[in-house]
This record gives sequence, structure tokens and C-alpha cells, in this order.
Amino acid sequence: MPLASPETDTSNAIEIAGLHKTYAATGRSAAKVALQGIDLNIRRGSIFGLLGPNGAGKSTIINILAGLVIKTSGKVRIWGFDQDTNPRQSRAAIGVMPQEPNLDPFFTPRGSLDVQAGLYGVPRAQRRTEEILELIGLTDKAEAYARSLSGGMRRRLLLGKALVHSPQILVLDEPTAGVDIELRNQLWTNVRRLNDEGMTIILTTHYLEEAQEMCDEIAIIDKGRLIARDTTSNLLGRMDSKTMLIVPEGEAALPPLPEGATGTLRPDGSLELTYPPSRIPAEALLAAVHDAGIAIRDIRTMESDLEDVFLSLTSAH
Repeated sequence: MPLASPETDTSNAIEIAGLHKTYAATGRSAAKVALQGIDLNIRRGSIFGLLGPNGAGKSTIINILAGLVIKTSGKVRIWGFDQDTNPRQSRAAIGVMPQEPNLDPFFTPRGSLDVQAGLYGVPRAQRRTEEILELIGLTDKAEAYARSLSGGMRRRLLLGKALVHSPQILVLDEPTAGVDIELRNQLWTNVRRLNDEGMTIILTTHYLEEAQEMCDEIAIIDKGRLIARDTTSNLLGRMDSKTMLIVPEGEAALPPLPEGATGTLRPDGSLELTYPPSRIPAEALLAAVHDAGIAIRDIRTMESDLEDVFLSLTSAH
């Protein structure tokens, strides 16, 4: 049965407005405010990073999108469908690869994919089981019980289960936590392929270098609030800090530096000079080194990375 048409023609895959979530008090714990008025749009076709410390609210957002957690208030629109008025259509538009394995140990990969497709109401003739098994590299393990699969294979099977109903949006919740480099590279190859085919990808990860490499745009959540949201390049540009590493010919002491720059003499004898490039040009530091009579054997600069931005924003908040 075809899905209804979206209620609006939109360039956004996800639209979140005024999203609040408070978990009710229990006998053992007080009420917990998890989300405090999140407003967030994620454009179609992007690879979007959702970052934040543990307990920031990332998993709550994902679980609300997936229909696993009921929001306290706010609006959620998925692929143009309002989650309140069209829950089936909005849920069908999204696939989630969870952080924790939730596999029946007595199902084979082929059986797991077929059952998952059945839960989404995908007719048998329209199921893509063989195609997905090939995509996730489990064709040769299609009839093996899930309990016999390695941890990496189970992760790949979770990705396959998220794809059985051909969602427009794929959510990856800490997909590479605890996996080896080979599996991580394979996963990202598959993700890029899916994105090239038009799928919107939402990624949560603690590996900030992954987010920096993979994501077009990033939102940073802390204490249930959205504290930053921008393109990856713009977020990196917020850090007005650069480091110049100078290896001198022979021994050298730190030279007098322009106001606003700082220096450290490393144990290996190199000079680490940090400066705000918006106010101090690199030439000014090189001039200070030259004026101190220091001959330079090698020089390189280091830009701020996403981890610097993340720590700066969350510590300030």
C-alpha cells in the first residue's frame, strides 16, 4: 500500500520545533528533564552529526524520532509527515541502527531481515533481502544463527535491519563504538554509498574525527539544549586559534611574542606557538622568531579540530 503524500513540500528531512521531554519521577528517582525546547531542521540528502556529552539528550531525540519515546511537547515532522497526525508515514520514513544489538540469537541474518521487513509491512515480492545481505557483506553468513556471528557481523546486521523498508532517513547511533578499523571503514563506505543514492544520514558518535570527516552539518546538544548548529566548516571556523610548531636549528629559547600569542618549549626542543589568526598574522610570529636569532629547520601549523570546538562550547555552557 503506498504511503500518503507528505503534508508539505519541504527541503528538510527532519523538522523539530519546541521539543521537550521530561521523564516522570519513579519510586527511585526524581523527574528528569531530558530536552528543553529543541528547534532543529535537518536538510534532505545531508550527512548530519548530532553530538553531545553522555546524558545530553541525543538518544532521547533519536528515540522520539523512531517512535520509541513519547515527547512531552513540541512538533516533529519527518519527511514532511507530522508525527502526531501521520505516525505510520513518519515512522516508515526513518530507519534506526541502534547502539546496542537487539538480535534474536536463533534467527539467521536472512530470517532477521525478512521478519523485520514483515514488521514494516513490506510485501514479500518487494523485499530486498539479498541486496541488503550483499551490501552489509553477510551473503556467506545468510543462514548462520545470529549467536554465531562476530560482534562486527552483528553490527552490520543491525544496519541491514534498519534498511529493510527502504527509509529516506537512516539514523546511526554510535555505529562504530568498539569496532575495529576495518569494519569502521567498511561501514563508512556503505554510508557514503547510501548518501550518494539520496539517503539522509543522521549520525551520533563519540569519535569526533569521524564527525569532522563525514558530516556536512553538525548540531551540538548539551543538558537538553541545542548550543550550536552549523556547517562543519563554520563550526571549526569559530575557534580563532592556530598553533605553529617550529623546529629550530640547535637549541633555542622562547622568543618574545606579540601580545595575544603564547609559546611553549617542548621537551624535544621545538617551539609551540599559539595565536589568534584574526588578530595576529603568522608573519608576525615568524618575525619574532627571526628577530631572536633563531634559525628554523622545519615549520608546520595545526588548525583547531572539532574536538576543540566541542570542548569549548560544552564547557562554556
